[in-house]
Amino acid sequence: MVLHEPKSMGKVPEPTLRRLPWYLSNAKLVKEKGGKYISSTQISAQINIDASQIAKDLSFVNVTGRTRVGYDVDMLIRALEDFLGFTDKHKAYLFGVGSLGGALLRDSGLVHFGLEIVGAFDVDPDVIGKNIGGIPVYHSDEFEQRMRMDEVRIGVLTVPINIAQEITDKMIEGGIKAIWNFTPFRIRVPEHIVVQNTSLYAHLAVMFNRLNVEMRKE
Repeated sequence: MVLHEPKSMGKVPEPTLRRLPWYLSNAKLVKEKGGKYISSTQISAQINIDASQIAKDLSFVNVTGRTRVGYDVDMLIRALEDFLGFTDKHKAYLFGVGSLGGALLRDSGLVHFGLEIVGAFDVDPDVIGKNIGGIPVYHSDEFEQRMRMDEVRIGVLTVPINIAQEITDKMIEGGIKAIWNFTPFRIRVPEHIVVQNTSLYAHLAVMFNRLNVEMRKE
């Protein structure tokens, strides 16, 4: 395999950032099976991404491989987790404790990837004051007060689309610097605010469209 010196920390291409967790998961599977080393070619065979692309992606990470041996699995896992920020704890608030918001509060796996939801906000009296997945739910009016108490910079947005922009504006005004947007609404934010859109409905639309194309071929 071709060895690369890690590139200087600059802006990593988004497609690369999206692929790196796949390599991490693959490396963890190899470790579970007792493997000590893994090569770009081996990863390629499992996830159907060209080995040269994998090597290029990993060149952004502070890890190097050995010719004809590959990457040390433990070192690769540590390097990827550190590079992706999974080893740090990033506190977050969740806004909108509906079915999706509630499911995210109960998802204990998020903390293993560095995201710790420390509070949630809603206006529904049926959920205010409760603990869901061990996370307290507050009235939305308490947001600014809680922000003065907690060091939170990330907001998880799972509100109905008709109030998505309104809540976004309040989040930013209160000091939120990054938003994980689960709504199908394209929120508007200042340039310095980081936004990651994760619309389940958009992904469903893509899947349904591709499924229909394949079915028409039959």
